[in-house]
Amino acid sequence: MSALGARTETPWTADEMMTVAASRSLRDGMSCFVGIGLPSSAANLARHTHAPGVVLIYESGPIGAKPSTLPLSIGDGELAETADVVVSIPEIFNYWLQPGRIDMGFLGAAQIDRFANINTTIIGNDYRSPRVRLPGSGGAPEIAGACREVTVVMRHNLRAFVEEVDFITTPGYGRGQGDRERWGLRGAGPTMVVTDLGILKPDPDTCELVLVSTHQGVTVDDVKMQNQWPLQVAAELATTEAPTPEELVALRSLNETTDAANTE
Repeated sequence: MSALGARTETPWTADEMMTVAASRSLRDGMSCFVGIGLPSSAANLARHTHAPGVVLIYESGPIGAKPSTLPLSIGDGELAETADVVVSIPEIFNYWLQPGRIDMGFLGAAQIDRFANINTTIIGNDYRSPRVRLPGSGGAPEIAGACREVTVVMRHNLRAFVEEVDFITTPGYGRGQGDRERWGLRGAGPTMVVTDLGILKPDPDTCELVLVSTHQGVTVDDVKMQNQWPLQVAAELATTEAPTPEELVALRSLNETTDAANTE
């Protein structure tokens, strides 16, 4: 039996709980710079449920995109077709993102460390000859540097939650308090990390990620066993509110529509 084999059964999957929890970090009317994959699922779920007025922005230039299916890439044609406006990539970065005009950034990661530094570049310490070469940064460094808030969405396991990332693609809090200010980064940085096991937030004094909530059916030991650094736990640990029937229906419908579209 796996380390998580004794978890209580729930009428939703771990990925569904993670996506729902991440979607709740978006408030109606916010602007959100969206990554592809799990971040896009969470952002689009928010648009279909509690935040219909959220403005989804993709790196390729669509502002106010309203896709009926989850986009396969930032170049998915439906993003442009359903957007309020499409601008150039330089305008997205130079006018909207870098001056701090976007409320929230949604990011994924291959690795993250205790200070929320993100790696999407290489696995292994030799940049020229890594064990695995990953897709790279895209717009993530600018998103994490300039958005007013950042939510990271990723699955929680020992390969991903490491003591120190192999490569800092996207800065979180460096080595602790004060580094973002020294680097001149405008945004607050990663304010929440949502996983399939729980929710982590940076300590206001040390900037180290702290477990603040576990999802229903998950124990603290479950989370610690999937974490390479000695994970700190909030004194008042919460239990994440279960997905509502409405949230599950909306998410499953979104996934089913996407699957059907991709098989045509």
